[in-house]
Amino acid sequence: YWPMLGCRYAFTKYIIRDPYYVGLKHFAQMFTNDTFFWQAFRNTLVLSIVKLILNTGAAVIISLLLNEITNMIFKKTVQTIIYLPHFMSWVVVASLFKMILSESQVTVMDPVTGQAVVDAAGNAVISSTGVVNALLLKFGLVSKPVSFLTSLSNWRPVYFIINIWKDTGWGTILFLATLSGISPDLYEAAQIDGANRMNRMRYITLPALANTIITVFILNLAKVMNLFESVFVLYNDTVRPKADVLQTYTYRQTFGSGTPSYGYTTAVGLFRSVVSCVLVLICNYASKKVRGRGIV
Repeated sequence: YWPMLGCRYAFTKYIIRDPYYVGLKHFAQMFTNDTFFWQAFRNTLVLSIVKLILNTGAAVIISLLLNEITNMIFKKTVQTIIYLPHFMSWVVVASLFKMILSESQVTVMDPVTGQAVVDAAGNAVISSTGVVNALLLKFGLVSKPVSFLTSLSNWRPVYFIINIWKDTGWGTILFLATLSGISPDLYEAAQIDGANRMNRMRYITLPALANTIITVFILNLAKVMNLFESVFVLYNDTVRPKADVLQTYTYRQTFGSGTPSYGYTTAVGLFRSVVSCVLVLICNYASKKVRGRGIV
């Protein structure tokens, strides 16, 4: 608990030798004068909640599809493939997708002559270094490379897709465990009564998953404010209005400015911790109502 005493600096003008008390000045500034703080707060909620909904939904869908596979060798192979991205560092994932989605272009050079390749009109042939943009240009779907990670309109969808790719496989573990516990007798009885595969999924599988889905959603809802690494490695100054979250905002104010205000950034961090604590208590209450026991 000793490091928690650092929270007192949220109420001081921090100077290394002699921090002095300023009361609620930082909080007043945060709530009334700092538009970037509220922007980061909104982004944190939007990115976290949408990511939670999409990742949970994708994990449920993938679990249902995997549950329908009867060939065990193929099923285990697919499970292994979709689990692997979870164990990759976010730094590696960001580097990988920055290369795949790159919009930079290079002149195509003839490997024999070493000169630029030209088209029928005598213009140099330009190729995109990113795989996705290269394919889009090749098939004539776009006239110029698309800015996936440097466009305000594209950054969030790309961010959600990357998160789904990385975390969905791991999220299926709990749902597959629940599915494996459903009695085969229920499926056999439904099949005898004439229920097809879709009806068996609708009336047996999904109701059995309902409590697990609610539980996973509640448990993860408590962590919506803890968003940093996945955003930090993917965002840039161009997309900051849509990508900046509370933790990247605190990091930038502390280490990215010429004169950091440690007292102010401690106040921002304390506010985030209080909101996280309130969310945990709400989720604990909801968990007691749904599961009969709390999460803490």
